[in-house]
Amino acid sequence: MSCVDCFKGVRHEGHPEGKIEKIGGVECYVAVPSGDYAKDKVVLFLSDVFGIPLINNKLLVDDFARNGFHTIMPDLFQGDPYPEDALDRQDFDRESWRARHGPESWQPAVDAVVSAIRAEGAAWIGTTGYCFGAGPAWYLALKGDSNVTVITHPSRLRIPEDLEEYRDKAKAPLFINSCETDAAFPQEAQAKADEVFGDGKFAPGYERTYWEGCKHGFAVRGDMSDPKVKAGKEGAFEATVKFFKKYANL
Repeated sequence: MSCVDCFKGVRHEGHPEGKIEKIGGVECYVAVPSGDYAKDKVVLFLSDVFGIPLINNKLLVDDFARNGFHTIMPDLFQGDPYPEDALDRQDFDRESWRARHGPESWQPAVDAVVSAIRAEGAAWIGTTGYCFGAGPAWYLALKGDSNVTVITHPSRLRIPEDLEEYRDKAKAPLFINSCETDAAFPQEAQAKADEVFGDGKFAPGYERTYWEGCKHGFAVRGDMSDPKVKAGKEGAFEATVKFFKKYANL
């Protein structure tokens, strides 16, 4: 499918159009396409540490819906995301927050949402994980609960162990949006991903983008006054939508 309406660009400001719902007992932000769409296909938006309260996350969920996907952002943090001003505060204890939000804290929520949407008829689940959300996306692919995985400026991945485990166990095609400056997923890790998955080594499918002039967080919280960051944010979103449509046969 190729037409001017197949990809609608990301809005960088505006009012969220989705709504908060409980799915499987988990609070979620949900956006549904306004027109006809494939009811059996769902995108799980697995957020960065700022979670549902961050307006940029909600607008991205809305934008996936505008591109034809019923999109759900579950609360991975049980109402305890990073405060929006956490990076500027001296009194915010990052280590304590990290200790509260290991896999044992978010896995039950993710499992509950997947179980609920499967029961409602979701036959295809795509995941898009940003930063912290890469871990839940990885988890669902390794369990066989998702059909396509996209991660963008991922964090908390063990290199190369997690890459090799995904290659050996997962069946979901993998897409990575990476960038020039990223301590959580540096260029050495990006090269290792290409080594592990590239050149047909991962049969389900593998692609990676690289956004020059961008740094960790660019796809959610990037400075839109910087042309390279703006191009990276919009380009990563467009590439993600196209990857989902490719494997969802849309």
